[in-house]
Amino acid sequence: MTDAMNPILALDFGRARIGAAISDELQLLAHPLETVLVNERAILRVTEIVQEKKVDHVVVGIPRQMNGQIGPAATEALRFVEELRAILPCLVATWDERLTSVVAHKALRDAGKKTRYTRAYIDQVAAQMILQGYLYRRQASNKEVISDL
Repeated sequence: MTDAMNPILALDFGRARIGAAISDELQLLAHPLETVLVNERAILRVTEIVQEKKVDHVVVGIPRQMNGQIGPAATEALRFVEELRAILPCLVATWDERLTSVVAHKALRDAGKKTRYTRAYIDQVAAQMILQGYLYRRQASNKEVISDL
């Protein structure tokens, strides 16, 4: 049996909301956690989550353009990553999250959820997808912390 570890937190950064998802103690499965409004308290709330959940490290999705370039949204996300790195006591990694919000919308629609009712939840599902992709890649590379940027 594998020993329990501290969970990994993933964030889907957006201009209005930040979706948060967290791994299980085995760092195998991602679960939606909460949606944080982007305001002056957003960084504080992320810090609180890291402390409350005893997070091992944080993964932030970077929305690269389809051609792989860094556009305005990715630039904002990278600024957010730098802010987190300056205050968090743990590693902050990045992850290419192209199309995760699109896939999250589709998954919720396919599950019969109406877009109007899923607005706050969609960011958590996108963060869950970022984290699950990260966890799969990490398992394949023998549990090393990876960053794709």
